[in-house]
Parts: sequence; C-alpha cells; structure tokens
Amino acid sequence: MRYVAILDGQWVALVGFGAAALKSRHRDGFIGWKPAIQWQRLKLVANNVRFLILPDVRIKNLASKVLSLTTKRLSADWQALYGHPILMVETFVDDSRFLGTCYKAAGWLPLGKTRGFNRNGRKYYQHGNLKTIFVRPLSHNALRLLADPLPHPELLPAEVAMNLDAVAIETDGGLIDYLRTVPDPRMKRGVRHRMLSVLTVAVCAVLSGAKSYIAIGEWAERTTQDMRKRMGCRFDKKTAFFITPSEPTLRRTMQAVDAVALDTAVSQWLITQTPVAGNAIALDGKTSRGSTSEGGKQTHLVSVFLHKEGVVIAQQAVAAKSNEITAVRPLLANIDIAGCVVTADAMHTQKDTARFIVEEKHADYLFTVKDNQPTLKQDIESLSMESFSPGA
Repeated sequence: MRYVAILDGQWVALVGFGAAALKSRHRDGFIGWKPAIQWQRLKLVANNVRFLILPDVRIKNLASKVLSLTTKRLSADWQALYGHPILMVETFVDDSRFLGTCYKAAGWLPLGKTRGFNRNGRKYYQHGNLKTIFVRPLSHNALRLLADPLPHPELLPAEVAMNLDAVAIETDGGLIDYLRTVPDPRMKRGVRHRMLSVLTVAVCAVLSGAKSYIAIGEWAERTTQDMRKRMGCRFDKKTAFFITPSEPTLRRTMQAVDAVALDTAVSQWLITQTPVAGNAIALDGKTSRGSTSEGGKQTHLVSVFLHKEGVVIAQQAVAAKSNEITAVRPLLANIDIAGCVVTADAMHTQKDTARFIVEEKHADYLFTVKDNQPTLKQDIESLSMESFSPGA
C-alpha cells in the first residue's frame, strides 16, 4: 500500500506499507503470540517499509502528521483492497542513521532492538547493524484480537468460516447431535476420549482456521475450560479440569474415521447454522492437495459455499471418469436454495444445469461465458451490453 502526502498541491512525503516481518521476538512477545496463532494473524500486521520526506521540504511536525494520517486510514484501505483489516503496524529504524523521533511523536512504541541478522532466502546472516523495533496498535483492542485463540467476529470474513460463540454446539440440534451419526472406528480397549468429543474438537479447530493436525492439537490446548465443556471433553475429577484429546489422538481418529459420514454430518449442521435462503452461493471445483483416490489420482471435489460467510455447506467427490458438470445435480439435490443466486465458472455454463437451478430448485444463476460456448458468447457480444444502462 503506497501513499503520497500532498500539501497545497505539492508532494511532500511518500509512505509505503507491506507484509509484516515473519518473526520478531520483541513484537511477538508484546502481542503474546504463540506459533499457531502467529501464522493465522500475521497478515493483520503491516510493516512501514518506506517513509520519505521529499528533498527541500522543511515543515515542522510534518513527519509525525503524515504517519498519523496514514495509519488512521490504513486499515480501511487494506480491507477494501485485500479483504481484511490491519490491527497493528510495525517498522524497523536503523539506529546508525535515525533516532525514530517522528515515530515516537506519532505514538509508536519502541520495543527493543533486533539482533542484527539479515534473511536471504531461507538462511539468516549476521550483519551487526542493529535496528529499533517500533509498533503501533490501531485500535484499543488490537492486541486482544491478535492474540485471542478464538477469533473475533470482526476477523471472520478474512480468517475463519464461523464464529464458534454464535453457533449451536452442545445444545439440541447442535454440532454434537449431528456427529452422533458418525460411526466410531476405534477398538473399545484403551479409549480415553469419547468419539464425539474428539470429532467436535477437530471440527471446531478447523472452523477456527487450523489447517494441520499439529494446528488442531495446539488449538485444542489453548481452549478455555468453558469451551472444552461445550465440546464435551473428558472431565478429570482429580484435577477438576476438562481435558482435550492430544494431537496424536486427534490424528489417529481423524485418519480412521469415515470421511464421507463426517463430511455429511458437518455439512448438514452448517446448513442449519447459516441459512441459505436469499443468499448468494457458489459452485466451485478443486483438487485436494495431498489426497489420493483409487487408481492413484488426486481427489477432485465440487463444493457449494456461501459468498458472504465463506462457509462450505456441501461438497462431493467427482468420479474418476466423470467431471464437475455431472456432480452439480446430486450436490444441490438436498439443499434448499430457493431464492438464491448460484454463481459458477464457465465449465458450468450448461443448459441442463441452468434449467435444473431455475425449474427444479427455484433459484437464479449467474454464469461466466467463455470460448467453450462460442455461439452464446457471440450472441452476448452482439447485444453490446457495455452500452446498456438502467432505464435505457
């Protein structure tokens, strides 16, 4: 993000912001970050990578004023361009050249000095040139939002699919009720955690942004006692604490569970938590990285998700000798999409799909037209739609 400060029609300063430093012990300690949370929230911190007062410009307090004005609008601008806000800014001031006075005047906090290393590729080299780390939270609750294991609703569109505090988990019709349909593949001997609690912890972790078994385990360890109680975790009478399953237990269980049954249960629950009626939904296919189906090919899935919430409400594997087009009808068959607008890429611009959505599902569609439909594309071009305006 780049800014130009203009005074009376004259450029007086240039300011640039970019991605935050991957690691910074003073910053990470100031926030209270743990590794799993840091990887999720690092994008919410921006680095003031460049700041220049142009030559021959001599105006008192100009630098601190420019910093103040840019940081006030930075989060909103970042949200508009990248789809998520900025909660804190940072910068590194070279002690051998600058004092950082303008940052101090603008309310930035000095946290300490770097160790004098430079990163080149995947290796670090010590150059001995120490820099002072300055940070400035952009809101009164920025640090809490950055460090909280459960993401705040303000961050949901950019980070996770669902706010766990606003959905039914342990109550009637909640997640646990839907997970009861998933069979337990484990031997009864040596089982310490109920199947329901293991699955609930794993699902809640994934909905909170966990993308690996290690991340799921770390998320479980950070949960509060109240959250563990909601997820049905085992209660230890000796310590009077609810105990979450360990990462190896979560890993073994998730690898052995019936994936189709689990996906069906979670999808049905998600539909009840995110009403589809009147929403915009998207059809999209993707190949699941790291997965292998029968025959040695990677698994290809077609998913239905809500535009606004980013929640996947249904998905289906594409047969090896088929394609995404044939998967649409069975995928939408059991979902009430009446009154919705269905969007899809050019592959799904098919007459049968359009008729199915309109006549059988009572919804509308917005499809992309490309060269795979040359006649339709030519018809649209002939209409000169670029000259159309409301009321014409």
